[in-house]
Amino acid sequence: MSLSVQFFSLLAMIGTGIVAGVIMDLFGTIIAACDRRSFIRRRALWFELVVWILLGIGAFWILMIVRDGAWRMYDPVAQVCGMFFYVAIFHYPFRLIGRVLLLVVIRPVWYAIRLVWLLIQRINQVFVYILSLILSPVVLLLKNGRKFLQNKYRLLYNRKQ
Repeated sequence: MSLSVQFFSLLAMIGTGIVAGVIMDLFGTIIAACDRRSFIRRRALWFELVVWILLGIGAFWILMIVRDGAWRMYDPVAQVCGMFFYVAIFHYPFRLIGRVLLLVVIRPVWYAIRLVWLLIQRINQVFVYILSLILSPVVLLLKNGRKFLQNKYRLLYNRKQ
């Protein structure tokens, strides 16, 4: 294996470390933003385990592309260096980009979805109120009619013959 292939694979593993740092930082931010009672927060350990497994599969896939799956001892060291590189240099810019995306893209879409859901709920409530207003005389008639018939039955049944 030539020195240039080894250098390229080293850079690829540093890149996978940077990507792993980005994904784990994003995952931690999502978990921290969730409510304590949410499904994601309660199952965070299992989700994180799945994310780590997928990152490992992705790193091995990169190794398959770069040098046919040959694994060297410096590969995990390069990945850890890539994660440290992310923390040292890319952490704050990615966080800034994430906050901007959250404010500009994600929250407006979330508010639009919540608005549509609220409108659907209110329309359903209006239909229920209109239906209950239309049916309220019938319900009162049935309720009072039942009481009237019960009282009439008692009078007829308890009468001395």
